[in-house]
Amino acid sequence: MYDIADIESEAGKNRVNRVFKICKKYLLHHQKSVFKGEITPAKLIKLTDELKRVIDKELDTISIVKLPSKDSFLEETLGAKKDEMFL
Repeated sequence: MYDIADIESEAGKNRVNRVFKICKKYLLHHQKSVFKGEITPAKLIKLTDELKRVIDKELDTISIVKLPSKDSFLEETLGAKKDEMFL
């Protein structure tokens, strides 16, 4: 899932479109800024590398939630961490 800041500016709109297209290459679009699906470790590395090149690391946030089992999850954040944004 992603949260791209400043979507009213041309730069923000461009980042939203680029992030959407990148995610769509690897996962299924679930709703708005949420994608889901199974992904190999190699493709996950490609996905995160592509996203890191597009986002504004100071403004945008991408959360990747991994489900290693039905009883647990791991979350990786790319870009701005929400709790850090308001300190």
